[in-house]
Amino acid sequence: MKKLMAIALAAAAASFAAAQTVPYPPPQNVLQLSASGTVEVTQDLLTMQLSTTREGTDPAQVQSQLKTALDAALTEAKKTAAAGQMDVRTGNFALYPRHNREGRIGSWQGTAELVLEGRDFPRITQAAGRINTMTLAGVGFGLSREQRAKVETEAQDIAISRFRSKAAELTKGFGFTGYTLREVSVQTNEPGFIRPMMAQRGAMAGEAAMAQVPVEAGKANVTVTVSGSVQLR
Repeated sequence: MKKLMAIALAAAAASFAAAQTVPYPPPQNVLQLSASGTVEVTQDLLTMQLSTTREGTDPAQVQSQLKTALDAALTEAKKTAAAGQMDVRTGNFALYPRHNREGRIGSWQGTAELVLEGRDFPRITQAAGRINTMTLAGVGFGLSREQRAKVETEAQDIAISRFRSKAAELTKGFGFTGYTLREVSVQTNEPGFIRPMMAQRGAMAGEAAMAQVPVEAGKANVTVTVSGSVQLR
């Protein structure tokens, strides 16, 4: 009896293993396609990066000087900060050694950054102009979350409509009467940029530097791409 049971179990195991090795037939009449929707919109978000550098033989002194400059800049910027209109945050704060020809540490150099960002362009440029302990290091434009969400929805609707139209057109072209959606993925691309500025040493950025920097936003293209496959029937 035990021998018969062992044989039965072995046969079942062999049958299961054979079933697992049988490859599934490849899908038939499956069409891969993609479609994109693009919406052009004016950038409504301004980012200004302010920075300062200090150098000396005493790292603690250099760090203290950077902290003093950053604290002063923060105090000035926060006077007119407003959520969404002008947000204030600190950026990179680093201290690193500079070696002499003998390979020894000859001095220490550090940098500190402050970032002003928001939708109120005049508020941001005026605040940056009042900060005299840092210089302008970069300017960038982008889209606020509210603007991005709105435009992405518009671009997505366009992409989906084009995907469905393309699927229907290809289905008919291949001689089928309809299709069903198998899988789909959605990707969004909205490039932003930061334009670096020539660094100015010392504490002389102020209003003069601001007057030389154009802060008029350009256009951005928000693109949503819908990719996937459909089963022709």
